[in-house]
Amino acid sequence: MAKKRQSFSKDFKAKVTLEALREESTIQEIAVKYGIHPNQISQWKAQAIAGLADIFERPNKKSEETRKQEEEKDSLLKTIG
Repeated sequence: MAKKRQSFSKDFKAKVTLEALREESTIQEIAVKYGIHPNQISQWKAQAIAGLADIFERPNKKSEETRKQEEEKDSLLKTIG
């Protein structure tokens, strides 16, 4: 019989990831505590670290590429009509 994949809530993922980021206990200890594979915790931790820079980005400051795309879109819309 096939085992069904586990599905975790975002709150649970955040709780486990924060505990892993604090590094008060090893990933193996956290995995045993919550009954999940250590690789899964490592993946969540890596995703959290990769996404940290986006948290501090100004919401009204657009990238140069985004700005150019919007200008091109506006000019095309004016041409069409």
